[in-house]
Amino acid sequence: MKLIGRNERGAGDPADRGTGAGDAIEADTEGWAISPDDTHTALPAQRTTARTAPRPEAFGPESLVHISAQQLVDAIGPYARATVDPGAETDPDATSFESALAAREQAALESRHRQAADSGDPNAASQLGALLLRRGDLADAEPYLRSAAAAGLRAAANNLGVLLHQQGHRAEAAQWWRQAAVAGSAPAAHALGLQLRDQGEEEAAEYWLHFAAEHGHPLGAYALGDLMEHRRDVRAERWFKAAADAGHREAAYRLARMREAAGDKETAETWYRTAAARSHARAALRLGVLLEERAQEEPALIEEAARWYRQSAQNGEARAACALGFLLRDTGDLTAAAEWWQEAAEAGDGTAANALGALHAGRGASAEAERWYRMALEAGDHNGAFNLGLLCAGAGREAQAEQWYRRAAYAGHREACNALAVILLQRGDESGAEPWFSKAAEAGSVDGAFNLGVLHAGRGEQQQAHEWYARAAAEGHGEAALQLAVAQEQRGHLNAALDRYRQAAAGGSAEGAFRLASVLDRRGDADAEAEHWYAVAADVGHRRAQVRMGVRAAERGALEIAESWYRRAAEGGSRSAAFNLGLLLARQDSEAEAMLWYTRAADAGHGRAALRLALLALRRGEPVQAESWCRRAAEYGPAEVAERAARLLGALNAELSA
Repeated sequence: MKLIGRNERGAGDPADRGTGAGDAIEADTEGWAISPDDTHTALPAQRTTARTAPRPEAFGPESLVHISAQQLVDAIGPYARATVDPGAETDPDATSFESALAAREQAALESRHRQAADSGDPNAASQLGALLLRRGDLADAEPYLRSAAAAGLRAAANNLGVLLHQQGHRAEAAQWWRQAAVAGSAPAAHALGLQLRDQGEEEAAEYWLHFAAEHGHPLGAYALGDLMEHRRDVRAERWFKAAADAGHREAAYRLARMREAAGDKETAETWYRTAAARSHARAALRLGVLLEERAQEEPALIEEAARWYRQSAQNGEARAACALGFLLRDTGDLTAAAEWWQEAAEAGDGTAANALGALHAGRGASAEAERWYRMALEAGDHNGAFNLGLLCAGAGREAQAEQWYRRAAYAGHREACNALAVILLQRGDESGAEPWFSKAAEAGSVDGAFNLGVLHAGRGEQQQAHEWYARAAAEGHGEAALQLAVAQEQRGHLNAALDRYRQAAAGGSAEGAFRLASVLDRRGDADAEAEHWYAVAADVGHRRAQVRMGVRAAERGALEIAESWYRRAAEGGSRSAAFNLGLLLARQDSEAEAMLWYTRAADAGHGRAALRLALLALRRGEPVQAESWCRRAAEYGPAEVAERAARLLGALNAELSA
């Protein structure tokens, strides 16, 4: 806490009545104390300044003789060379001269103050005590400050309190601060208020901090706001604003946080800007976050967000370096993103270390990914353990994966709980898996809730299963909504099923989108919506949806589009798509390629494709080949195909036996 003031005698002191040329009347001035973003552990000295009438021996503009630097050196002799940075681009002669001149001026000032103080001048004693206190010479400063304080100078009393506080004499320090505060010293009231607060005397602390704040002391206003916010007193905002208006950057930051918590992001942004402009690292980080959020609607704000993140990172905020890395990644600059992540990770940011691990894992650099995941774990981020589990599982190291999942799960990582439960369930340990699924679900894992529903459904416990499906669906889990939709459709509750199918489709379930389209298609009153959902499912690789898109395109005569959908589905393994593609190619006189797709479909168990191949074989005069395909068609079905294949097979046998 740095308390800065000018001397003034206590109220009612007879000496205050003098206004002669030799009298010195001084008033406290503002000073800076410790704020949450300061790192001082001791109270530095208070600075005092004197406002006195000109004296013959005083240095003033009229007493200065203008001589050259060389004349001065010649007159007073050479100075010892000051130590300089060997890498700095400075003029050593100029540096040593200026340093020596400042030292001589300081020594001369101290000498004058000491001479006057030793002659009984309390103002000089106060100023000398402050000078020595600032220099750290507490033993020499104390008697001068005591002498001036005893003479009623409140700045001296204040500074004596600072000195005693530094020496660990807190009780006596409080006495002198109280004396100075009663005499009207706002810095002393602030210091006294802080000490009382630290002693748990909040009511008395509030009184003196309020006194300091009301007298325009910004640190008093900040401390008062801090005390009130701790007690959830709505008046805290007023005092934070008073301190912020006076230039206190931490107060501006705290005020911004309060406004953001109240949902007033516009005002919060204004105060974050105020604090960030004063190099407040966390304010710059939060400002960057708000701007990045707004950039979804105003893309131009991305660059400004990046600037504030960069400023915050350069002021030592690792989270800002991490955030800047993600912003750069989203804009496609992975190289720069990795550089900022590395800076943040090396400063102890686990999120950045995990991001670097994921980046290397995506490139196949498992060893490097593991190194960063371990660093994240060492930084206290249990995502590191979970990611190590994923890395080991991907490499087939199941035992190690289980160990990492277990470590993260015991630390409360919900997705690790779910992953561990899946491993146990796959091993057949259902009783071991269930509590981990429950822990994951209770912690908010939607996958855990869904899997718990699957577990209950497998036991035939449908009510419990649906409860967990509903919980997962409420959080947007598409597959959970799908299970609920299927149950509703089976019960005949078509409207409820449609709602759930829509929820499943919106949650990313391709099967949900396909079933929604199928229900709408059967109902026949929402053809456009049905095609939309068929397309949604088809685009993400749902083969039956791709076949339906092909059929619809063929019905409209859009044969090229139909062929494209059939090929995608057939190449994905759909036997129906392979058969339909064969039919389409045959109509386009591509018989040879059609045969290939018929054969693929028949080999996959498609009865109609087998029957078509039997007929084509007969056409080519290959009865033995035709008989083979007929037998397969009869085996595959469906019933009408099996019946036709049986009739054809009978005719073939009769012909072959004849």
